[in-house]
Amino acid sequence: MAKLNDIQLLRINYLRGPNIWTYRPVLEVWLDLGELEDYPSNTIPGFNDRLTAWLPALIEHHCGVGERGGFLQRLQEGTWCGHVLEHIVIELLNLAGMPTGFGQTRSTSQRGVYRMVFRARDESVARVALAQGHALIMAAINDQPFDVQAAVARVRTEVDDQYLGPSTACIVTAATDRGIPHIRLNDGNLVQLGYGARQRRIWTAETEYTSAIAEGIASDKDLTKGLLKSCGVPIPEGQVVNSPEEAWEAAQDIGLPVVVKPSDGNHGRGVTLDLRKQEDIEAAYHVAYPEGSDVMVERFIPGDEHRLLVVGGKVVAAARGELVTITGNGRSTVKELIDTQLNSDPRRGYEEEYPLEIIDLATDTKVQLELKRQDLEADSVPAAGRQVVVQRNGNVAVDCTDDVHPEVAYIAQLAAKVVGLDIAGIDMVARDISKPLHTQGGAIVEVNAGPGLLMHLKPAVGAPRPVGQAIAEHLFPSDADDEGQAGRIPLVGVAGTRSTSTISRVVAWLLHLSGHHTGLACREGLFLDRRCVEATDCAHWEAAHRLLMNKMVQAAVIESNARTILRDGLAYDRCQVGVVTDMDGVETLAEFDVHEQDQMTKVMRTQVDVVLAEGAAVLNAAIAQVADLAPLSDGDVVLYAQDGTLPVIAEHRAKDNGRAVFVKNGRVVLATGSAEHVLGALSDLTFGRNAVVPDTDALLAAIGTAWALDIAPDLIGAGIKTFEPELVPTAALRS
Repeated sequence: MAKLNDIQLLRINYLRGPNIWTYRPVLEVWLDLGELEDYPSNTIPGFNDRLTAWLPALIEHHCGVGERGGFLQRLQEGTWCGHVLEHIVIELLNLAGMPTGFGQTRSTSQRGVYRMVFRARDESVARVALAQGHALIMAAINDQPFDVQAAVARVRTEVDDQYLGPSTACIVTAATDRGIPHIRLNDGNLVQLGYGARQRRIWTAETEYTSAIAEGIASDKDLTKGLLKSCGVPIPEGQVVNSPEEAWEAAQDIGLPVVVKPSDGNHGRGVTLDLRKQEDIEAAYHVAYPEGSDVMVERFIPGDEHRLLVVGGKVVAAARGELVTITGNGRSTVKELIDTQLNSDPRRGYEEEYPLEIIDLATDTKVQLELKRQDLEADSVPAAGRQVVVQRNGNVAVDCTDDVHPEVAYIAQLAAKVVGLDIAGIDMVARDISKPLHTQGGAIVEVNAGPGLLMHLKPAVGAPRPVGQAIAEHLFPSDADDEGQAGRIPLVGVAGTRSTSTISRVVAWLLHLSGHHTGLACREGLFLDRRCVEATDCAHWEAAHRLLMNKMVQAAVIESNARTILRDGLAYDRCQVGVVTDMDGVETLAEFDVHEQDQMTKVMRTQVDVVLAEGAAVLNAAIAQVADLAPLSDGDVVLYAQDGTLPVIAEHRAKDNGRAVFVKNGRVVLATGSAEHVLGALSDLTFGRNAVVPDTDALLAAIGTAWALDIAPDLIGAGIKTFEPELVPTAALRS
């Protein structure tokens, strides 16, 4: 078979928020199959066999069949290459350590052109996976060689470079499981949990509650020990030294054996234990010196190294270290034994995802010193059966949370409190952590800010601990959670074309009057309360995100339309109130392959799909296509129309005491089931000092939205009369 031409990638668009495909960010790719439109998978000789040989885990893809092997069934029956590419990309992401389950491929109005989407937690990772998947499918089609492992490695490298570290990711995942939204604030691990004034920030295992003073104290080991000692926390005697000679003198004063370590190091770097000889102590000084600003010598505490994680004043996890040894066979060198007996362990690796590190004998001076103490070097051949100590610390990976004695937990909690850390890694040495420290001469040797969580998430031995949940609970206590609204502010999304800016501005004004510092992003600008921050069209994703990142914003109103939903997705994951005014504008959306009026339902339903269960959708009942969105709302539904006798309103009111806003006998009525409350005469509900007569539909929409936000009717009426439709110049607001 002749070589077939490449699939053309016509357009790649990252949808950063809820969209027409799903609630979550996706990469949307427009594909032109070209001549491959005439070649489904079952017509290309050897294609299916090559593909499944390269990616055997494709058997786990259920596809639309809904069972294991579903996608392979589709392959054998014959499916088009756009659909196949979707599954290839998903599988490459899975193999690279970023599990992905969602994808869709749909034809467009143009023959051979498809829209393919897949879940994309990070845009750059998704683009790399797409590029590798594109190369793979063309190699499989044209029977050309392809290095799958190299492709996976490229994607994995991008994941490692771009995605959150494991400690940060576990906290974000725990927050997400509780319905708390997040925003990544930089390319690293600075993440905002929640929106606006109800947000909390984390940076790995540090939070906005983590004091800079406490961090400074924790980094100064000598100062930390002094504070702990003054509060009755058991610590080893020690002192700062300035030379190898002073280290030996200090060791003699303290009493052998001793520990030599950097005064402000972390992760066990530069720490050497159980030193008894002058030459070892002086050599250990040189190991510790590069790792910190000062070197400390302190009394050696016999026992095992332990790490206790304290979060919000409670011990939530504990892990124990192990002595790392190799056993000689009389033939292999020390280096060879380390590689075969230790580094071959699948739990060891260079990346953060591994609970244990690779031991690099060439660069690890601490290991070199440990071997020298045993009269060994890298090329030494230990006798058969000889046990050789390689590492004494830094291998804390055995879960022992359930063994922690209450008195031990109390001492760890006290240490964190004394230093002032809300999250602390307490390094403790004890023979048996299930017994009180004072009975065994145990002590706390370090208090660490920003502790790593991986040892608790992926212990080498024992059960993982839900430390992410503990930190999320610390930041957002369940007992203070208002009906599942942790991290959320009142948020209103307004979608459509008919007077949506006016509706958004009126709602923002009413929220402001109800006591909220309110942010507004609409076509008329970006506003913080009455202050216009930016006088340009701000009905787009970037402007809305700026509001959600602002700690001053206690409520937000965000305007969108069909184009912004199709281009970027919504700027928020969920909203308290979602408003849809109309289904206009189909004639302007040809570039998104939206040509028919019926297609607008799929676009505009996005605004209703994101309404919280505790919230409400506000819908224009006079437009049947809009009113038909009502069953899609997870929350309540408030209908509005000038004519309260519309069958859809009557039916809605009769069912479960549905709410509606309409005009009856020249008065605006708020109806709940059969009950009716008159807000006021329509003629009296004008805007501002000049009594501007508003568009009636826009007025009803704003009233319905405010009502859905539980703003009192009297305040709604008064707020409408005081709303000024003319934009006030920023300079005037400052005067």
